[in-house]
Amino acid sequence: MSRPARRFSSWAIAFLLGSAFFFATVPALAKYASFVMDADSGRALHSTNADTRNYPASLTKMMTLYILFEHLESGKLRLTDGLKVSHRAARQPASKLGLKPGSHISVNTAIRALIVKSANDVASVVADNLGGGEKPFAKIMTRTAHRLGMTRTNFRNSSGLPHRAQLSTARDMATLARALMRDFPQFYDYFRLTKFTFGGRTYRTHNKLIKTYPGADGLKTGYISASGFNVAVSASRNGRRLIGVVFGGRSAKSRDRHMTKLLDNGFAKVTRRTATASPVPEAKPSLGPSASSRDAARATRGRPSQWGIQVGAFAARRPARQIADRAVSKLPDLLANGRVAVVPLRKSNGRTLYRARILGLDKATAYAACRKLERRRFDCMELRVKSGLQIAEAVY
Repeated sequence: MSRPARRFSSWAIAFLLGSAFFFATVPALAKYASFVMDADSGRALHSTNADTRNYPASLTKMMTLYILFEHLESGKLRLTDGLKVSHRAARQPASKLGLKPGSHISVNTAIRALIVKSANDVASVVADNLGGGEKPFAKIMTRTAHRLGMTRTNFRNSSGLPHRAQLSTARDMATLARALMRDFPQFYDYFRLTKFTFGGRTYRTHNKLIKTYPGADGLKTGYISASGFNVAVSASRNGRRLIGVVFGGRSAKSRDRHMTKLLDNGFAKVTRRTATASPVPEAKPSLGPSASSRDAARATRGRPSQWGIQVGAFAARRPARQIADRAVSKLPDLLANGRVAVVPLRKSNGRTLYRARILGLDKATAYAACRKLERRRFDCMELRVKSGLQIAEAVY
C-alpha cells in the first residue's frame, strides 16, 4: 500500500472510531413514550416506553416550581418577595418575558410566568436566586428528583432548554406531577391558570387540554425540536384523578388528541372508587370536620359568585383566620361582602394545612384584591370555585 493510501486508511479508521464514540455518547432524539397513572394509588393504567430516557423540554419547569414551592412552604420565601434578574437570565432565548437585567420580579408573578408562558428567563431567575446559578440549581433539582423516586432523571438547567445530558422519562414526570399535588396542594390552583398579565401584555397557556378535556386542570407542556411535543396533565372525573404524560408528539394538536384517548381509556379502567391509604389531594376545598355537607350547601346557596382569594396556608387554624380577617380589614371596599373561610387540608404525611380564604367574590374583585394585597406584602392567589364541585367550604 502506498504512503498516501496508508495515510488515508489511518485517517478513515480514526474518523470512524471517533464517530462511533460520538454517536454512542449522544442520546437518541425524540422517541414516543406515554404513561397514565391513578393519582391516588400511583398504580399504572397505561405504559409505553415509560422508562425510556428522553428530553423533558419545558416539563423541566415542574421541578423548578417544586423547589420554589419548597421555599415558600418553609418560609424562606414569600409570594411577594422580589427575585433579581441577572444579565445571564435576561439573555435566555424565547419563550421569555423579556426581563431587564437588574430588575425584579415577584415570586407570585414568576410562578404564573413559568406555568402559563413557560418563560425561560424566569426559570433562570429562579435558578440564580434559589441556587446561586444554573449549575448548582440543576444539582439541587437532580437530588430532589432522585429523592422523589425519579431515578432515571438528570437535570442540567432550570428551563428545559436543549442539553444532551438533561434527560427524564414519562414515568418520572408523572411521579413529579403527583408529588406536586401531594406535597403542595395549597399551590396547585396555579396550574389551573389559562392566562396572566405582565407588563401590560396578556399571555395565554400552551396547555389547551385545560379548556378542551373535561376535568383537566393542569399541569405543563413542553417542546424543543429534539424532544417533540410533550405534555403532563392531570384530570379528575367522578371522584377519581389521573395523571398522564406523553413524550415525543408530532404536533401539539395530535399530542392532545392522543392524550385525550389515553385519559378516556384510563378513566374507563377506574370505574369504581376504591379506598387508598394516602389519597392525593385534588387541591380543592374539602369539607371541614365540624361542618356537614348540608351546612356547606346552605353556606353557598344563593351565591352566584364563583371566585375567591387565598392569603396563606398555615399549620394552625388561628393564624389562618387572623390573616384572612386582616386582609378584609385592609380592603373593606373590595372584601367586606366576601366570607372568610379557613379550609383544612390533611396532607399525606399526616400534617394538616389551614388555608386562609375569602370567598364569594367575582373574578374582577378577586384579581383586584390580590394586586392590592400584594402591594401590602400579603401572599395572595386568586381561586376559581367551580359551582357544584367546591361547595363544601368549612366556614368559621
